[in-house]
Amino acid sequence: MKKSICLYFQVHQPTRLRQYRFFDIGKDSHYYDDFTNRTILKRIASHCYIPMNNLLLELAGRYGSDFKVTFSITGSALEQFDRYAPEVTESFRKLARTGCVEFLAETYYHSLASLASQSEFKHQVEKHSRAIEDHFGVKPTAFRNTELVYSDAVGKQVFDLGYKVMLTEGARHILGWKSPDYVYSNPECSQLKLLLRNYSLSDDIAFRFSDRGWQDWPLTAEKFVSWLNPAEGEIVNIFMDYETFGEHQKASSGIFDFMRYLPEAVLSDGRFEFTTPTLAARKHKAVSPIEVPDAISWADEERDVTAWLGNELQQDAFNKLYGQAEKLALVNDPVLWEDFGHLQESDHLYYMSTKFFSDGEVHRYFNPYSTPYEAFINYMNVLSDFIIRIDDAVATSDAKPEQKAVEPVPEPEAPAAEAAPKKAVRKKTTRTVKKKPNK
Repeated sequence: MKKSICLYFQVHQPTRLRQYRFFDIGKDSHYYDDFTNRTILKRIASHCYIPMNNLLLELAGRYGSDFKVTFSITGSALEQFDRYAPEVTESFRKLARTGCVEFLAETYYHSLASLASQSEFKHQVEKHSRAIEDHFGVKPTAFRNTELVYSDAVGKQVFDLGYKVMLTEGARHILGWKSPDYVYSNPECSQLKLLLRNYSLSDDIAFRFSDRGWQDWPLTAEKFVSWLNPAEGEIVNIFMDYETFGEHQKASSGIFDFMRYLPEAVLSDGRFEFTTPTLAARKHKAVSPIEVPDAISWADEERDVTAWLGNELQQDAFNKLYGQAEKLALVNDPVLWEDFGHLQESDHLYYMSTKFFSDGEVHRYFNPYSTPYEAFINYMNVLSDFIIRIDDAVATSDAKPEQKAVEPVPEPEAPAAEAAPKKAVRKKTTRTVKKKPNK
């Protein structure tokens, strides 16, 4: 049996916050840096998304069904594509029509909702699935959580949402002597199959490719294939950010040429084949369950969630944000729900990280703020205004309880918080907003 090669790329762009000062609180509720978001999106589209999508289209045309690749695209990224670079959306549609691409489900806002609220997590996953189907005409059948965050409990949530395939990190402290090059299962839900990232081979491309001080530089397609070792394991999962191509690793490094020749090197060997997560789960049986009691991710050397929740600043912001869910469920305002979603983007917490040692360079590369404290202050100023808006909406709603008219809005209903009173829980699948007609 040929060894499977699964290429998966994450596509995400955060909704960056503008410089929001203390004196803006209560006066200006536009939180986003539209100019920066547009500028960065257009730059990455020209450096990565468009040329790389064109290259994958070329490879799909050359190798047909023998070549396969997998994407997850966040809702935040889709919104920016539609707003600033619709040609990117169209290029992904062309890839979808080749039949060589699988699109995964995930949280719409690239959030850590799986660690905070089951109802919010469910809402975002369902919203994202609808967005992928609307944009590309396919319904996701496999799942990847934000930053590959996974635990036994998170896996149970994913399985309960109907998914039987999930991607996560092949963390060394979880695997021990085991290899990431097999399919595993969740110990609580044996039907949930887990595909584990081979972080060594993935990082050879994502982080070390252009490092001239690396002992294996330069990396060629032939050299990379020689490391895949068909004698050990059944599948090699190569997972990375899509922005690796042309943005993190510049075109001048030869990264596009590497990708152009990789399929030929893989397929001409005769001992490998490309696959996608859903196809891999059909082909390979889980060799054993793997226990993950505490959340892991693909970030940093620790492969845990300390990149987002490792200090008191991050934990304070995280807890205060999700502490608003109950009040949001009471007022059920679609504008507030949308801001709540974008404020959940894990990037905001990442910018507050104080991990300046082993992984400091990586954090600085992705951080627009000078210091973690600056990121915290800016975010908390925004959050303070957001809370004022929620409290005002609650007060207005409580002041006129006799007015009951209901006006449907197109956005699906956000889930009520677990602790919300029963009157806030709605069984309908669309959001409703209470209007108060004059008597």
